[in-house]
Amino acid sequence: MLGGSIGMQELVVILVIVLLIFGPGKLPEIGKGLGKAIKNFRQGASSLDESETDQKEDEKKLSNK
Repeated sequence: MLGGSIGMQELVVILVIVLLIFGPGKLPEIGKGLGKAIKNFRQGASSLDESETDQKEDEKKLSNK
């Protein structure tokens, strides 16, 4: 596990621990929340990239004048 990637055995252990802590009724809610968090993170990262690209283009236009 020190190599950096998580194997199948580690994922199973994590899933069992989560199942014991939260119970089977909460798992769909946790998954939904995690999915929303990842989606929001990706949207934020892409909008940040777009604003940086727009800012660089504006700087190029101003330096060419």
